Amino acid sequence: MLTFLALTSVAFLGIVPEQSQAIAIYTGWERHALVGSDIRLSCSFFSWRWTSEDVTFSWTYRPDGSRDSISIFHYTGGAAYVDNKGPFRDRLEFVGNPGRRDGSILLKNLELNDNGTFTCDAKNPPDIVGRPSSVRLLVFEKVPIQAGVITGAIIGVVLGLLVLIVVIYYLMRFLVARRVFSLSVSKHGKKKKEGSQQRQ
Repeated sequence: MLTFLALTSVAFLGIVPEQSQAIAIYTGWERHALVGSDIRLSCSFFSWRWTSEDVTFSWTYRPDGSRDSISIFHYTGGAAYVDNKGPFRDRLEFVGNPGRRDGSILLKNLELNDNGTFTCDAKNPPDIVGRPSSVRLLVFEKVPIQAGVITGAIIGVVLGLLVLIVVIYYLMRFLVARRVFSLSVSKHGKKKKEGSQQRQ
């Protein structure tokens, strides 16, 4: 009986421990950059609660062709930590704003070997359950020709040919109709002339 009364009092006073809710994490899908340039990799999250003072962000990196991911950055307790053994130890800067749920990082002086998948994970206690989000980075020596540009050019050429075919088709119809009309008028005029000659 006393246990029941105690639990009822706790619930009534609203001091039941907070329950964790899901957190949604967002990054870009794919980013392109040139060798020697810098690029910002964005990471943000959605949570039903206010941003906690204990919010954390973690970034990992998996190079192309590798199955293993390595930790490259961690934000916790209001401080940012760059892994001192990773490939970005001297080329990574935290440019996010945790108070605004932004855990973005800046990668500097990119190299071809930086191609790979970057994964961001965020926690906003008590909301700590969420699926990390990943973004793929592609580094090029020269500006790549986007597949969309090629596709657009092909579509443009095809549409241009279709328009040309339609124009030629209607032009031929017009010329044929004009020829038929000319022959008809000429034939009608000839018959009219022959009739007038017969009456004379």
